[in-house]
Amino acid sequence: MQKTVLITGATSGIGEACARKFAAGGYNLVITGRREHRLVQLKAELEKEHSINCITLCFDVCDRKATEEAIAGLREKVQTIDILVNNAGLALGRDYFEEADRNDWDIMMNTNVNGLLNVSMAVIPLMIQQGSGHIINMGSIAGKEVYEKGNIYCASKFAVDAITKAQRIDLLRHRIKVTGIHPGAVESEFSLVRFKGDKETADSIYKGYQPLNPEDVAETVFFCASLPAHVCVNELSITCVSQANPFYTFKG
Repeated sequence: MQKTVLITGATSGIGEACARKFAAGGYNLVITGRREHRLVQLKAELEKEHSINCITLCFDVCDRKATEEAIAGLREKVQTIDILVNNAGLALGRDYFEEADRNDWDIMMNTNVNGLLNVSMAVIPLMIQQGSGHIINMGSIAGKEVYEKGNIYCASKFAVDAITKAQRIDLLRHRIKVTGIHPGAVESEFSLVRFKGDKETADSIYKGYQPLNPEDVAETVFFCASLPAHVCVNELSITCVSQANPFYTFKG
């Protein structure tokens, strides 16, 4: 029986790359996001290329009711959700603490923390019922060390790291694997969103070195999901060779 993977934030970046990687590996997909046209386009492409089944769910992970209803509707469409990739997340602004926009803080905390909790709590009962499952939470090296002007984005990713560890402990008795993936700089729409459409500033972040691309992270996610049933990678931090941590990046 083909396994099914649910990927949040699948309309771009790491989420889209994960969808493509798992589809190529023969997995059936449930892809979610807020941009329905992108979901529909990706579904058509992946089903045609890889002969897999792909279900699209268009909702905002910050909306608990919408999340619960969307996931509940899957019970009639899929037999199992074998893997959950909690990828939906974002950064907004890069400002000193006292100069930051409180709306940016609210959006980051609601998306990166509450969104992850909403989806996890909707999916976990299905995994418990089927007696297995694997949750892969997308963290960040920003959740390991705080950097200047990172403040609440870092806080949200520290929370993701703590939630991941808590899930691993509390779900142990249900034989559900939990993995945290913590990427460094990844060239995607991430910086464009962070700098609110300022392409020049977004592009400048990656000048002088080769950052990770979404496919690099997707390869790592797929590796963790493909190990034998008794093996769990608890966490992995992944950066490009030019980056040591949030503070040190060599730009040659």
